Amino acid sequence: MTLDLDRNVILRGERELAERAGRLFDAREEFACAATDLRTWELPGVRERLIAERLRGPGPAAFKLYTPAALADEESERHLLELSRHGARVRICGTALPHETIIVDRRVAILAGPQVAGVREFTVVRSKGVVDSVRSLYWATWEAATDLAEYRRHRPPALSGESREILRLLGGGFKDEAAARRLGLSLRTYRRRVAEILTLLDAASRFQAGLRAHELGLLGRPPTDAPVHPGAPPPADG
Repeated sequence: MTLDLDRNVILRGERELAERAGRLFDAREEFACAATDLRTWELPGVRERLIAERLRGPGPAAFKLYTPAALADEESERHLLELSRHGARVRICGTALPHETIIVDRRVAILAGPQVAGVREFTVVRSKGVVDSVRSLYWATWEAATDLAEYRRHRPPALSGESREILRLLGGGFKDEAAARRLGLSLRTYRRRVAEILTLLDAASRFQAGLRAHELGLLGRPPTDAPVHPGAPPPADG
């Protein structure tokens, strides 16, 4: 069965949505999405294609509206930063988003329903009046939300325990080789993790990352066997 684009249809499950309506996600002018977090839409292959298109170069105007849950872990936050750097507009909504929505080129809206017996229903809407109403609600919520950069300015990133330990090792003066051994990581992996942490802290250098970490209260006491450097400030409590 093929999707009739001249009527509104209800599809069961994300796989059916991807298989029967996946091509509707190919925006030419504007792609607007509202979701609780990055895992809300698990459409097989669709999200990956959208991400790849954003990273390849200029494309349709992209607007992403999420709740703070989208910043609950390092991987999600880095992904949002990557999308933002490649031109997507990202905002964080302080209130809950009860229903996830995608609007493509002002012509079609895809509305997610609640999960029932492990399966969600998706309504694909083509009716212009309904799509216009959905767009109005979307943009009203968008205007009340906070830009990603501004939102992140007032909160620390959700660093994992390993990331916090890496910060403590950096602050304690450990060389990369010694720190990697201590954590059981290869040198290459350790340096990649350091780079990821710098990204989350909006830091251009390790020194700047240390300052930012202190400002955000992310650093506890450095390891007790950390090298001691003459003139170094006393370790922070916490």
